[in-house]
Amino acid sequence: MQWEGINEFVYVAENESFTKAANKLSISTAQVSRQVSALETRLNIKLFYRTTRKVSLTEEGRLFYQHCRSVLDGLDAAERAITNLQSKPQGKIRLTAPVTYGEQQILPLVNDFMQLYADIEVSAYLSNQKIDLVEQGYDLAIRLGKLTDSSLMAKKLGTRTNYVCASPAYLAKYGTPHSLPELNKHSCLLGTLDYWHFSDNDKEKNIRLNGRLRYNSGLSLVDAALKGLGIVQLPDYYVYEHLQSGALITLLDNYRETEEGIWAIYPRNRHLSPKIRLLVDYLAEQLPNN
Repeated sequence: MQWEGINEFVYVAENESFTKAANKLSISTAQVSRQVSALETRLNIKLFYRTTRKVSLTEEGRLFYQHCRSVLDGLDAAERAITNLQSKPQGKIRLTAPVTYGEQQILPLVNDFMQLYADIEVSAYLSNQKIDLVEQGYDLAIRLGKLTDSSLMAKKLGTRTNYVCASPAYLAKYGTPHSLPELNKHSCLLGTLDYWHFSDNDKEKNIRLNGRLRYNSGLSLVDAALKGLGIVQLPDYYVYEHLQSGALITLLDNYRETEEGIWAIYPRNRHLSPKIRLLVDYLAEQLPNN
């Protein structure tokens, strides 16, 4: 209700004519007159002196016009600011990502992104713990695998594949497993979980394993596998170059699980600003297997 009649009032005041105001607003003169009259009634103030030859502001009308003009100017400035943000993104982005994946994949791409947009600032916190984005004020998070929080919006950035592999030296000494039960006869290099993911006849299957080595560091597990200490299951970005060079050999390929998603997530009730949308789209374009 507070906005009704404001545009019509300002256009009449500036053009000193209901007809000219109507033409500029692309509405009828009668509609302009009705809106201004309703505004005067609501304010209980006479805003214009009306004669057959001229329309002029009353003293109260002049004061009201100054304030209304200031408000409309502010709205114009707000629209220009949003337009500028869209054409020239700026401001801070707060994001979180898993430690190793963030170091190896996400932050190098963020660095490339920042070279393209000099007015964007980024604050990143790498953690393998799931952070409450709303409570801690993050704009987005990178998550791997299956999503469980339905209160968050998500955009798929790419995929990852888990590989079971070992060094040629280990396989030469201890043999190559060809079935899932055989893994229990081998030295398995474990991470934070005590089971590995597989697909058996198109069904997900988790195999619980034991091992004399357990690290919460993927890079350390890769090093252990390269040194022949056992068999490891890790995502592609840990082992790809070693598989390419032959330093590690893939095992149990028939049981490899389907690809897992890599996601950008953000609060459901938070509209993506242009700078956030640009970064999410950039990551989706640059990450492999999207």
